[in-house]
Amino acid sequence: MPTASPSLLFAGTPAFAAAHLARLLDAGMAPLRVVCQPDRASGRGRKLQPCPVKELAMAAGIPVLQPERIRHPEAVADLLDAHADVLVVVAYGQILPRSLLEGFPGGAYNVHASLLPRWRGAAPIQRAIEAGDAETGITIQRMAERLDAGNVVHAARLPIGARDTAASLHDALAALGARALAEWLRTLDPASPPAGITQDEQQVTYARKLEKSEGRVDWTEPAVVIERRIRAFDPWPGVRSCSGAEEFRIHRAEVLAEPVAAAPGTVLQAPGDGIQVACGEQVLRLQELQFPGGRSLPVRDILNARGALFQPGARLG
Repeated sequence: MPTASPSLLFAGTPAFAAAHLARLLDAGMAPLRVVCQPDRASGRGRKLQPCPVKELAMAAGIPVLQPERIRHPEAVADLLDAHADVLVVVAYGQILPRSLLEGFPGGAYNVHASLLPRWRGAAPIQRAIEAGDAETGITIQRMAERLDAGNVVHAARLPIGARDTAASLHDALAALGARALAEWLRTLDPASPPAGITQDEQQVTYARKLEKSEGRVDWTEPAVVIERRIRAFDPWPGVRSCSGAEEFRIHRAEVLAEPVAAAPGTVLQAPGDGIQVACGEQVLRLQELQFPGGRSLPVRDILNARGALFQPGARLG
């Protein structure tokens, strides 16, 4: 076991990555330099805004690099010039060239929010919930040139709760990954980096990028599938339906294990605490909705103002 922590470079951009950087700072493992995506315009004024990783690094006094293209030779040279032992990558957002992956004596490692080889790709948290997985976790992999295909050097598991959303699971995995990364790095000897375990290519699944069009409810699907998607797509892209010309977003729902003969999308009943809708299989009870321009509200409040939209027999689109 090494007597001192390896020197690091850290590449990451969003809040998920910032949670890992914060844990490293708390553990006394401040990176020599931090790499993140260039500032992007956001908000009504379209002003350039630093990403969460940059904000944290600047507050800690760590030099920040923001190359437009990390594959550019000048960007590679800037990173290698730090002479760090190890490169750590967490949700950075660009593909790294081989010259970087092979440029650190202790190796280049990525923290991925799934139990690889399941859910390689862009949206592992959402796809795990959508698929009904009982558990997920984080994987630290020795980086390879293929997407999320590197050898596994460490993994930590996390059960997926019945009420977990993409937002809640994101936060839980960020905390789990940050803790696991800091603990694992303390065991890493840059002079003898681990080879890791090769991923089983027969077990690979891909977490394709989310599309806004996926958020439209198809009421012919089973209620359990729709309910999982509501949680998987919270906060984005959200799950939407409509009654007549009125579109609304479904924030919370539960499955009622009841047989149903009505056409999918038919409102069966709307007692004060829920709107029961026929699905391809069983019934979905809508509990929390949001109309454009308004807040997310319990169904009881929605029915007080818009009850005519959810009369029994109404068809949701």
